[in-house]
Order: sequence, then structure tokens, then C-alpha cells
Amino acid sequence: MKNKELARTNLLISIVLVIGFALTAVFSYRANYQASLDNIERVSSLTTEGIYYRLTTMFAKPVNISITMAHDSLLIEHLLSEGEHLEDENYAETIRTYLKAYQDKYDFDSVFLVSVATGRYYNFSGLDRVLTRDDPENQWYYDLMDSSPEYSLNVDNDEVDGADNEITVFVNCKITDTDGDVIGVVGVGIRIDYLKELLGDYEQKYNVQASLISGGGKIEISTDYTGYEQKDWFSVYDREELRRQILQWTDNTSNLEIWTDTGSGSAESSFVVARYIPELSWCLVVEQNTGRLIHDMKIQLYLTCVILITVILIVLLVTTAVIRKFNRQITALVEERQTNFKRATEEMYDNIYELNITKNCYVGKRTEEYFESLGAKGLPYDQGLRVIARKQIKDEFREGYVSTFTPENVIKEYNNNNNHLRYDFMITEDGINYNWMRIDAYILFSEEDQSIHMFTYRKNIDSEKQKELQAATDGMTGFFTRNATERFINKILSENPGTSYAFFIFDIDNFKQANDQFGHAFGDSCIREFTDIIRKHFREKDILGRIGGDEFAAFIPIPDADWVRVKAEELSSALQINYTDQCGSWNMSASIGVSVSPGDGTDFDSLYKKADAALYKTKQTGKNDYNIYSV
Repeated sequence: MKNKELARTNLLISIVLVIGFALTAVFSYRANYQASLDNIERVSSLTTEGIYYRLTTMFAKPVNISITMAHDSLLIEHLLSEGEHLEDENYAETIRTYLKAYQDKYDFDSVFLVSVATGRYYNFSGLDRVLTRDDPENQWYYDLMDSSPEYSLNVDNDEVDGADNEITVFVNCKITDTDGDVIGVVGVGIRIDYLKELLGDYEQKYNVQASLISGGGKIEISTDYTGYEQKDWFSVYDREELRRQILQWTDNTSNLEIWTDTGSGSAESSFVVARYIPELSWCLVVEQNTGRLIHDMKIQLYLTCVILITVILIVLLVTTAVIRKFNRQITALVEERQTNFKRATEEMYDNIYELNITKNCYVGKRTEEYFESLGAKGLPYDQGLRVIARKQIKDEFREGYVSTFTPENVIKEYNNNNNHLRYDFMITEDGINYNWMRIDAYILFSEEDQSIHMFTYRKNIDSEKQKELQAATDGMTGFFTRNATERFINKILSENPGTSYAFFIFDIDNFKQANDQFGHAFGDSCIREFTDIIRKHFREKDILGRIGGDEFAAFIPIPDADWVRVKAEELSSALQINYTDQCGSWNMSASIGVSVSPGDGTDFDSLYKKADAALYKTKQTGKNDYNIYSV
């Protein structure tokens, strides 16, 4: 009887365990499978971002250097005189020395110059060859000449003597004369091996396949192919159904992310991420399929079955111990997956923080320690965000920083199908010195806790901002260029509708007289003195621009119309001086025209026309004075 009871008990326990373990295995398989898919999406997206930023950084220098050479006035002048020196070896040697200097300084694999007039192809070794249209190797040159962009990139073999026809990425930039006619092409080349190694490192590290494709779908760079081979990515990887989506994706601020079948007739699928790179006019495509995942999950399922049989035999003796052990294994498995994901992302980026937006709290020890270090210990995330803004973010960026990353805005953007937020701002560590920082935030929905999570990482963009500022600044005066002035004023007006602003135009009276009488060096000194006086009468954050040779502009918020009149009188008086240096002495004065927004216009063009009309009136009535358009 006892044996029968024991048998029934053992049978009941076995049935319960079989059912329980079977259900546990099924649910665990599904949960782990979904978690793995989420992991694939996250790793693929972050890998795409990593490659994208590495590529833009890598190509920024060759593109900028090519454009700089194309605008070199000495090179333009030298190239225009080529017809007079066709048989002059010193002429070709001058070009060779010029190109060699750039090759040595920046360590490019190729630096070249092509003359439109003669078709001569120069490089850092001298005159290499003459390009002809009937040679298919020269098609890149004629394609560029027939197109409108200022520069282009192409992948080709390097035909220069000694280059061994190495496959190279070339940056080709047009050179134009003062009439806008193209007189040559200058550029640099980078060996394709560097880029293939970059993609190969990511592929090996994160189990993805990465390619750079052209606007027509041709593979420009991958670990298996180059643009020289003219392989179509969609044909090679059987992804014809994605052609239209990927090639039409031109948003360089976010990724195109697609799940698709592998096309092999199996149950496997692939996650494809595409990112457009405007600097190259190429598209980065990263793909990761579920083949390894399904294989690993099957192995895990088989192992679970073996463990199940073993556990059933053991549990009849020590049921409680076995159940606890099984629970520990399940917990360890989940924690291991979380740890692996965090480790993978931490290897790619610095200063990664995770927030639970739904629950308005921090996730992980590192995030908690960061907020605690800034005095936000124990505070909800939205309050901690404001603490950081108050302690580290420069005044003019605080409101934008907080409004971008508040839980309300993050949830709103997620509901609008935007999973990527970006904000550039200035930050300080010591309360004195500020540097430019960029935060990229990715919004994800976690199935594990049914909450919206946000991952953020930081990037120092000081050098990038310095280049932007340098390009927007007039070298002589330190004022903004005309284009930059127009862009900044329009931005301020669009962001602050209804706010009152004054737009001043300053013109140096009889400036040609100073140039003719004392020379251009004296004239330049007058301009510097003139702009120094203007600068002293405005604040650092006001917009000051050079919009002509001796014409300057200022844009500033105003309290009322009377203030504008007082300011104009003050400036007119301050700019009436006798300027003296070693070249001579000259009585300097200014004619001033002023327009006021919003009454005289709500954009740069409108304000400029009204202020210019007021300036004209000043000149008509004797100069050395001011006029306000609306008065």
C-alpha cells in the first residue's frame, strides 16, 4: 500500500514537474527570444551610430582639405596660367611641390590636380598622364564635370605610378575661377583598406554585416566588395524588396530600421538598419540575422529537456533543493543577458546612462552615482534633470536642455514614432570653463517591465563647433560673415516672434578716399578700428556681421523705439574720429541706417532692405548721421 501511495505520489510529483517545467521552458524560451530580438535591435542601432560617427569623423578631414585646396587663390591663379607654361618643367614642379606638401602634412595616400583646359593629371610625383574621354578609367572625371555638386566621392583603382592600382576612395572637388567656370579638379585619396578594417572590426565584434552603398544601390565599401567591382547590394544579399525604402531614406538624423525575412526559406529573419550620410551621399546599411540566435535557443531548449529529465529523477528525493536551484539558474540567465547587453554598449560609448521614463527614475548604479554626484540623490528623474541644468549647463541652453529630455517630451516623441533625440549645448565641470557637448538619446520600450526607457550618451563636439565658428567668421574683423549673419538673425526671429529687435547698417563714409590716398593697408587698419568701436558698444551675445567690403551690421533686442534713437546717436558720435597710424591720418565717420522688427519686417531680407533705405537717406542728406526707417 505504501509502495502504491509512494508510486502515486511520485507520479503526481512527476506530472506536476513535467507540466511545470514544460510551461516554464516554453515561457522562458519566448521571453528570452523576445529579449534577444530587442538586444539585436539595440546593438544593431548602436553599431550603426558608432560606424556613422567614425565615418563622418574620418571623412571630415579629406573633404575639408579638398575644399580648402579648391578655394586656394594661389592655386587658382597658377592653374589659370597653365597655357603659358605647357613646356615649362618648373611649372609642373611647382604643382608637384604643392601637392606633395599636402600629402606629407596630412598623410593622404593620393593628392591630385586635373586641369580642365589640358586634361593634365598632376599628383605629388609630378605630371602623371593626360585624361581622355575614351578611357573608361577616366569616367569619374567626366561624370563630375557633367554634374552640379561642388564635390563628389568615388571608389576606383589608383592609376598613379607606384600606387599598384590600389583600390582607393577619392574626394574630388571642383576648382572655379572668379566667373564661376570650372577650371580644374583637385582632391585626395584614402586607401580602401582603412575603411574595410573599420567595418571588419565592427562585424567581428558585434556579429553584423556592414556595407556602404551609393544612391543607386552599388556597394561602395564592404569587407567583401568595393565600388570598383560594381556589385548591387540588393542583388548580392537578396534584399530587392528593401531597395525603395533604403534608397529613398535621406534623413541623416535618425536610422531606418526594418525587420525582414532572410529570403532563404527558413524561419530566420534579419534586422536591417540604414543611415544616410550626407557628407558622402552614401547610405550605411547594417544587417544582423537571427540565425545564430535561433541556433543558440534550440541548443538551450535541448539542454533544458535534458536537465528536465535529470531534475525529475533527483526531485523525487530532494524536491525543494532542485526547485530552488532551477529558479537560481533562470535568474542568473536573465541577469547574464542584461550584463552582456550593458557591456556591449559600454564598449562602444562613454558616459552611457539609462533612465526609466515611465517610472521617472534612474536605472543602474552608474546612472544613480552620476545624479548623486551632482546633488540629485533620491530625486525623481525630472527634478534631477533640472539640478544638472542649473549646475552644469550654460544659461542660454538650460531651457532647451530640460524641455528636450523631460519625461513628458520623451513620451510625446516616442508616441510620434521618434526614438532618437539630440541636443547640442555648452557644459562646465568647474563652473568657469565651458565646452560644447552633444547628447544623443535613444528611446526604447522594455518588454521586461512594460516601461519606456531612454539611453543617453555624450560626445564632446568642441572641435566641430570651432570649425563651424571659423567658417562663419570674417578673418579681418572677427565679425560674422554675411551668410552667417543672415542665418543667425533669421533663426532668432523665427524662435522669438513678437520680440522687438533693431537692425543697424554701418557704412564708412568716403572709404575709397582713404584707400586711394593712403593705400589698402591703411584702409584695412581703418576697418579694424571701425569694427573695434562698434564691438565696444554691443554685448558679446549680440549679432555683429560684415555684410560688404566697408558695410557692417548689428542686430540686438531693444526695450523701445526711444532706445534705438539714443543708441544710433551714441554710435554715430563714437564712429566720428580722426584715425592715425604710421601710414597717415584720416577723418573717419559713418552713415547709419536702422530698421526695427517686427514693424519693419520679420526676416533678414525685409529688415536689410528697410535699413538700407534708411542708410541711403542718410547719405543723401550729407552722411555722418543716422536715419531710422520707421520714424
